[in-house]
Amino acid sequence: MTSITKVQLNAPYLILIGNLKDSTYAKTGSGIVQWRPELVAGQLRFDDCEVDLGVPDMTIAEAVNAGARSLVIGVAPVGGVVPDSWWASIEEAARAGLDIVCGLHFKLKDFPAVTKAAQASGARLIDVRTPPANLPVGNGKKRSGKRVLMVGTDCVAGKKYSALALTQCMQDAGMRASFRATGQTGIMLAGEGIPIDAVVADFVSGAAEVISPDNETNHWDVIEGQGALSHPGYAGVSLGLLHGSQPDAIVLCHDASRKVISGWEHYELLTVQDTIEQNLMMGRRTNPGIRCVGISVNTSQLPANERKNYLDSLGQKTGLPCVDPLIDGCSQIVDQIQQQFPEY
Repeated sequence: MTSITKVQLNAPYLILIGNLKDSTYAKTGSGIVQWRPELVAGQLRFDDCEVDLGVPDMTIAEAVNAGARSLVIGVAPVGGVVPDSWWASIEEAARAGLDIVCGLHFKLKDFPAVTKAAQASGARLIDVRTPPANLPVGNGKKRSGKRVLMVGTDCVAGKKYSALALTQCMQDAGMRASFRATGQTGIMLAGEGIPIDAVVADFVSGAAEVISPDNETNHWDVIEGQGALSHPGYAGVSLGLLHGSQPDAIVLCHDASRKVISGWEHYELLTVQDTIEQNLMMGRRTNPGIRCVGISVNTSQLPANERKNYLDSLGQKTGLPCVDPLIDGCSQIVDQIQQQFPEY
């Protein structure tokens, strides 16, 4: 039987964000700081960096003296690579004995200087974005248990944050719920999962089935989503995850300030309503009973006095609970799940 990817990271972490200009691409570092701040020693930024995670700035030497044990590459840029100018710092960290943790689309062992430095110091090179071997092709057969999948109008729209917040809220309400990680940051936080966008295309839906296998009837898997069905670059992984997850419910995740696809500005976002219908239509292929139970909105870029009106208006248009999970929590969405699935 295929197992999921498991990782054991040594904390505290020094998070590398280098000379990043756009916080959108700092989602790995931001996610760790948001959900596991106790594991973070500080951030490594270069002089021209325009992003701040809100934790202490440290050099590699300062981090080592403070007890840091791992350097986490905290960015997720388009294409999944980092600038050549960053490698001197990564090599320095490995030479200083820090484990190097990477969730991008390359393998640390392919960089000889870093490998040599790690071998000399005893540091580990940990590539999180490595799917397990022998993944199956999806079979589409019904599995026991219940599933709720986060879907989005775009990438980096809050799917991981929403899944983590919803899992916690469901557990607080006495429900049996587990977070299922499908991306590098989620795997770092949960310690296990499958990096779904690193899976060979034919096996994406099968990987999603492995992530959320048969479970007890009253148990909910809360599945971290990836990409968006309307994304011109990443729709394929979103569709495979949707089919393989066979979700009973979806939560639509949306950034209230975004009008176009991030990084693909020549494409406008679909509306929230159209995105919900698109996901329900495609999701019915493997679960005819799929339904949307709420909308999770990142309102961080809205003026504070506009936030409530925005959420209220969206709720009136869709007939669904609309919340910012980091401000409002997810209790309204949990209430909707309990009403829609009273037997669970």
